[in-house]
Order: sequence, then structure tokens, then C-alpha cells
Amino acid sequence: MSFSAPAVHIWHTHRGMPIAIALGMVLAASLQAAAADGSAIYRAACSRCHDSGEGRAPKFETLRRFPPEAIVQSLRAGNMRFVGSRLPAAALPAVAAYISSAEAAPPPADANPFPCESVPFADPFAGPRWIGWGVDAGNSRFQSAEFAGLAAADVPRLELKWAIGFRGATKARGHPAVAGGRIYVGSDSGAVYSLDAKSGCLHWKYEARGGVRGAVVIGPGEEAGRHIAYFGDQRANLYAVDAETGEELWRNRIDEHPGALITGSPVLHDGRVFAALSSFVDLLGSRADYECCKFRGAVAAVDALSGERLWKSYTIPEEPAKVRKNRNGVQLWGPSGAAVWSAPTIDEKLGRIYVTTGNNYSDPATDDSDAVIAFDLETGERAWSRQFTPGDAWNMACSAASDHLNCPQAQGPDLDFGSSGILVAIPGGKRLLILGQKSGILHAVDPDRNGAIVWQRRVGRGGMLGGIQFGPAADRDKVYVALSDIQRITTRGPDGKVAGGASPHSGGGLSAYDLATGDRQWFVRGFTCPPDRKGCSPAQSAAVSVIPGVVFSGSLDGHLRAYAAESGQVIWDFDTLRPYETVNGVKARGGSLNGPGPVIVDGMLYVNSGYGQFGSIPGNVFLAFGLADAGE
Repeated sequence: MSFSAPAVHIWHTHRGMPIAIALGMVLAASLQAAAADGSAIYRAACSRCHDSGEGRAPKFETLRRFPPEAIVQSLRAGNMRFVGSRLPAAALPAVAAYISSAEAAPPPADANPFPCESVPFADPFAGPRWIGWGVDAGNSRFQSAEFAGLAAADVPRLELKWAIGFRGATKARGHPAVAGGRIYVGSDSGAVYSLDAKSGCLHWKYEARGGVRGAVVIGPGEEAGRHIAYFGDQRANLYAVDAETGEELWRNRIDEHPGALITGSPVLHDGRVFAALSSFVDLLGSRADYECCKFRGAVAAVDALSGERLWKSYTIPEEPAKVRKNRNGVQLWGPSGAAVWSAPTIDEKLGRIYVTTGNNYSDPATDDSDAVIAFDLETGERAWSRQFTPGDAWNMACSAASDHLNCPQAQGPDLDFGSSGILVAIPGGKRLLILGQKSGILHAVDPDRNGAIVWQRRVGRGGMLGGIQFGPAADRDKVYVALSDIQRITTRGPDGKVAGGASPHSGGGLSAYDLATGDRQWFVRGFTCPPDRKGCSPAQSAAVSVIPGVVFSGSLDGHLRAYAAESGQVIWDFDTLRPYETVNGVKARGGSLNGPGPVIVDGMLYVNSGYGQFGSIPGNVFLAFGLADAGE
């Protein structure tokens, strides 16, 4: 969940998933006749959500900023493919041309515009690195001084060194991994890049079958000196490629459900890759003819060298069964949902793996949604589960723009988890598992007592787009929590159409809490957007990153800020919202910061900018910062 796709999406839920379009029963003959009329296709297939004021669907004026190739790709191969599959082939470019006011990107050149010179492949584990989502097995997102190569006093000297652009994209949200002097980063188009960490030159590019938004994980290969890069895509494929060359070694589809996705980063432990499953089935629930719902979240263990699946455990043990029929006579199923949107957390001491779950999609509501679940690392057997919001069964049929045909009777608040648990040690030999929820509550539970609650603190109001989205970070003493709490506003234009967006004044903020007691140490409010920044929100939904003495947090307003860890004082602020000259020659622009937080390695800081959904600011750039030369 989390705010939080193969290729590029146009419409999304709070988890980064596309928003449902209530097509109803559209006559194929009518669509065929109107195939060349983009305006007619938009009115028939798109306008109900995008012109309705529905809070999560980007409005037409926002879609206008999307490149036409992004719209076509989303309808053809992205999470809106269930809509595109119902349209004639000629309709896709026609509706994209009608919607988009952006200039189409030129076709990619065959040659690499900035190839790396031949250099020996360096051992990824021989020097500074950030591998995976949370940089360590506990998902702390805390980078040591040794590996950061950046002291608190240096941070105000950070300046942009280079940038690359993602062609035809409206979002830049792949989590980078940095090791052996290389960057590994995925994109919504499915391209995975291996770049030089200092210059941005390209070592190789691999084309996955779906978008890659999680982090790449690096591990040793079978042969001496060989290393493997692992990542998942938004068609539920898990990949292993040679980290030096990009050659595919194996691919394993973890789940056959057509709506299954891998959005969270995989984790590697003791020769096994663990991948968690989410889906966009909650949006499919808005279709009146869809038999909602049969998908269940899961976590799978795969042999790292062979790709063989060793076990797969569902977050909901019960298989879906027939529940009732909707008013149109379509069969409904349940229980379903409890998707896992984030990276699992490894507990080496107890031999367990922890996942946080999303809401149920259909009746009956279960005890497994909005929960943290512990599984045995070796067998996949469930050890325990702790739920925090009971009765949260919800899908897009419950939204204002839908007919509610498939809305669960519970009509839950949709307050699931989109962030990973953080496993930390506190004084006295005790441990805590820190959990940030969209409810706006930060939970601390005891992993050694089957998830017993130790303390809970309300950070913000919470809500479908609110609360804690992509997750906190923790050092040895404190946990740092960024707050979303987007406040939606609607207006009615002169033509009578309802328009919606985020308030430029409400939301955002960064807090620090004592790990042992949960006492708040400081709080800094979000920054009000300037009046000329369209689509701006102060919300801070992106993941937080920490180095000794400094906390980094990005905002939907386009700014990346560095805060003093002891006081919350802003010590560095970079506005990413502008055009960039890129080393790969792709036209690029910054936008809202959301999804992964920055990665800090060997004196450099890397971050994505651009998140074209929820009325936020589109962008397609990956930025690399380093220290200004002495005397500058």
C-alpha cells in the first residue's frame, strides 16, 4: 500500500497503484467505430473518474502533462492494461493524443549515448554500499558514517553532479542500490540500469517484462568473483541477472494471478531470495462484471542460485470461496487481499521473516489485514500475527466515483501498511519492531513476545492518502517519521466540472521519537507550497533516510531537505522541480518526491524526482549529488 507498475501508469491508488475506471458495459461496436476519436474514447472509458472529483484519480489537466507514449504504455502493458485490452488497437494512440499536450519523446537511439569505458568489475562487498531497501536486514534505512562518506558538516556543500532521464515517464520511483562503484536502478518502463556511481555512464541495461520499482539486491554467484543482481517486477516476476553484464540467469513468476505484482524490494538471506506479493486487484473490484476477489498476499522463498521456489505462504490462510452475488448477478468471493507492499524484514536471531499487510479486498474481513505477520525463515510456517485495524475490507468499488456494486459490506477505512517493519535493539538487551501505518499511528511491538504492543504514538490524522506511507528510518536512539496527511480539496469550474487536488497548505511534517519510550523528541511542520506551484502539496510520503547526525526527507512539493537529527533544523534544501541536462540525453524534469528515499554512499547522494499521480507533480529524473569542490 503505500502510495504508493509495469511500464508507466496513469491512474493510481494510494499505494502507487492505478485508479480504477468504471467502464461499465461499453459496446465493442461503438468503440470500434470511435477508434480514431480520442475524445469519444476518453468520455466512454476515462471521464467518469478523471472528471468526477474522485480523490485519487489524476484530473484531466494533470493527465495533459503526461507524454502520449506513457499513456499508451499504461493501457497496453501497464496496470491499466485491463482497460486497454477492451479497446481497439487504434484507440490507444488516439486517446493518448487527445489527452496529452506533451511533446512525444523521440525514438531511442540504438547507440548508448554515454557508455562506460572498460573497467574491471569491483567486488560489491569490498567497499561502501547500500544494497536493498533498508540497507540492513532490519530495514533501518540508517547508513553508517564509514559507508556514507558524508559527515553532517559536509551536507550543506552538496551540489548536483549529474542526472539521467527516464524516457517517456511521469514517475521516477525505482529504489537505487549502490555497490562496487555501480548503481543499479529500475524504472516504470521495466528498464533496469547499471550505471557508474560517479559519472552516470551506462554499463548495461536490462529490459524486464514489467515495471521495476523495488530495490535491486546483490549477492554472490556460484562461481568465484561472480555476483548476481535480483529484483522483482509488476507482473510478479522475480529475476536474477549477472551483476557485471546484465545477462539473465533465471526468471520465476511467483504468482499466476493476472493482478499480482511485486512492489516491495526482495531480500536476500542465507542463499535464499524472499519476495512478497501485492496486487492491483482492489482497483479491479470497481468493475461491475469482475468476480471480486480471489487474490491473497504472500511471501515466497526462492533458491538464489537456481531460482527454484522453496516455499510460498499466504497472508490469509483460507482459500477464497463464494460469498454472495452483486446486484448484477456477478459472483463475489472472499476472503482476499492483505497484500504485502513493502520489503520483508529479516530476524536472524529467531529465524523469522516479518511482513506488513494491506486491507482485505472483499468480505469477509479477516484478522490478517492491516497486520504484521511473522513466518519461519526455513519453512514458511506462520509463527504469529498482530492486527491493528480490524474490519478493513475495501476496494475501489467503495470510492465516490463508483457504483459500490462490489464494495465490501465492511466498507473499511483503508488504513493498511505500506512500509516495512524496522527491527531495532534498545538498551537492556530488548528489541522492538517499529511499524508505521497509514492510520497515522506509529507502533512498537516486541518480536520476542509474539508482537506484544510496547508503545503506540499518533503521528498525524491518517487516512487513505495520509499517515505514514513509505516508511520511517531509525538510528541507535531515535526513529524518524515523515508524515503524509494529504488533504484533498475540490472546486467547481465555470463549466460546472468538479476538479480536485491536494491542499497546498495542509500535510507534511517530520518527527523524531525515542526508540525505547516512544516519547516525541521534536516535530517540524511541512512547508507551505508557493502559490505558483501547480499540483504542489507539503505532504512527506517518501521513505526517510538517515546518516549520523542528519535525516533526509523528500516532499511532494519537489524539495529534498536535510534535517539535523538532534533538533529537526533544516540544514540543506534542494528544489528538484526544474528541467535538467542529462548524461543520457533524455529530456528530463523534476517533480514530486515520493516512494523511495535518498541513498547515500561514498560521499554521494542519489534520489529520484517525479511522481505524477494524486494530482502531484510529474517528473522523470534521477539525480546524483556530491560535495562541491573546496573553495566553491
